[in-house]
Amino acid sequence: KIARYAWGQADYHDLVHRKLKVLKKFCLELNPDGKVRGVVDTAPLLEREFAELAGLGWRARNSLLINRKQGSFLNLAAMLFDFELESDAPYLKNHCGNCTACLDACPTDAFEGPYVLNATKCISYLTIEHRSPVPKSLRTKMDNWVLGCDVCQDVCPWNQRSPRSSDPVFSPVEGHNSFDLRELFDLDDDQYRARFRKTPLWRPKRRGILRNAAIALGNYPDQENLGALAKGIEDTEPLVRGASAWALGRHPELEAINLLQQRKEIEQDRTVQEEILDAINSWNQ
Repeated sequence: KIARYAWGQADYHDLVHRKLKVLKKFCLELNPDGKVRGVVDTAPLLEREFAELAGLGWRARNSLLINRKQGSFLNLAAMLFDFELESDAPYLKNHCGNCTACLDACPTDAFEGPYVLNATKCISYLTIEHRSPVPKSLRTKMDNWVLGCDVCQDVCPWNQRSPRSSDPVFSPVEGHNSFDLRELFDLDDDQYRARFRKTPLWRPKRRGILRNAAIALGNYPDQENLGALAKGIEDTEPLVRGASAWALGRHPELEAINLLQQRKEIEQDRTVQEEILDAINSWNQ
């Protein structure tokens, strides 16, 4: 599974940046001596809070901004000025009512309460921004998400009526909204770059996506996965080898334990060694 924003042919950062350049040009026509800067996730700004102050919507219990017409499947950007503009009134209402669907549906229980998200347990964070091995207690809860997570948005009633984007760059393209995870293990760095460099799948880099793919394969044990995991446990990246070892430990086939034993004899990375030993122990149990 891949989050909806990454189904299209382009990275939304690039798309929004182009739109901000048009807006910047317009603003400088209003004030030629002013300074304007557009940002999309590139500055330490509280975009959702600013959007609420700008009257664009309200913050839901899952901490995302909801617009009455657009729902929460939207991208936020900001423009910084060194001159004043007439401001809109803040959005003061909250239309979530008594609904807690987003909190109840979170696979990893990442919400410590309404409006309070523990990002270190959020699947979106774990699959995109987290650079280390995923905590073992969360791996089975990740299901087969390999980039982002839409669960708390999918269950939101306000998203049931939100319109689809008319911009063709967000239309799903083959190989982005779902693909065979096993084929990813055949890609080296150059091949991965060529395929995903201009898409959101580039953000976690090859090692992050293959780590996520290995966890997904571990959550759905199947003999057909063993060929890919055999490549994964021999990968040049320790992050990939460790996740592949965990996944092999969840496969019941004798070939899985043989692959773990073989790698155990030559593995030098301590973290991966621990993953292999844990996987062997879990397999034996």
